[in-house]
Amino acid sequence: MAVKSSKAQKKVEYQKKMCRLLEEYSQILIVGADHVSSKQLQDIRRGVRGHSVLLMGKNTMMKRSLRLYAERTGNMDLLTLVPFIVGKVGLIFTKGDLKEVSEEVSKYKVGGLARAGVVSPIDIVIKPGSTGLDPSNTSFFQALNIPTKINKGAVEIVVPVELVKKGEKVGTSEATLLAKLDKKPFSYALVVLFVYQNGSVFIPKALHLTDQDLADNFSGGVSMIVSLSLAISYPTLAVVPHMFVNAYNNVLAVAMATAYSFPQAKKVKE
Repeated sequence: MAVKSSKAQKKVEYQKKMCRLLEEYSQILIVGADHVSSKQLQDIRRGVRGHSVLLMGKNTMMKRSLRLYAERTGNMDLLTLVPFIVGKVGLIFTKGDLKEVSEEVSKYKVGGLARAGVVSPIDIVIKPGSTGLDPSNTSFFQALNIPTKINKGAVEIVVPVELVKKGEKVGTSEATLLAKLDKKPFSYALVVLFVYQNGSVFIPKALHLTDQDLADNFSGGVSMIVSLSLAISYPTLAVVPHMFVNAYNNVLAVAMATAYSFPQAKKVKE
């Protein structure tokens, strides 16, 4: 008969596992796991096996394990992860391409019922048509101000109904109605919240940046510096060419309005 491990033993085993993963992997994805089932987590573990490992656990255990490892090894960069371990989250340790692993994880979506109290990420609209419910449910629709009629012994919704708007919480009545209609408007999956690499934590959007995006952002930054420098007459390396051009135009304007001249101005005057 197998002997159950005590809580203290489980904590020690968890810390050992965390330390082993931190030794082996240098890239970590912090993933949100709200409403994700254990079956989904098992499927994801199988899907990323070979290049990545998904580790779930209590936030306090994760933070404690990170701190103990950082203190033991002197790798204080790992402590940058601690403030981001909030809510129901997990850690994916990976040796693979971060973008590819992120995309692989997002594939494991499962449709789910709208639970009461959950903030809706989308507009939930019920289309007109038969609900398949018997007439005894008419009062339920009336309570939600949903116009209906009885057609062929079933309740039929007459017009499209915006049941819940994006950003609103799903109410108990709305959740019950969606369950009655067997509607599963939401998709639940692990969501990459933050990425850890080489001691830095950044948002997953950065994984999708192309060379052109970086070039455009750099050009935009230079343009802002030029505009600000010109506005306050403060010389910077980026604005020097513009200052020379402006200075030349000013001198040329003076030459055109007076007897003062120089070779370049003579060509313009001629």
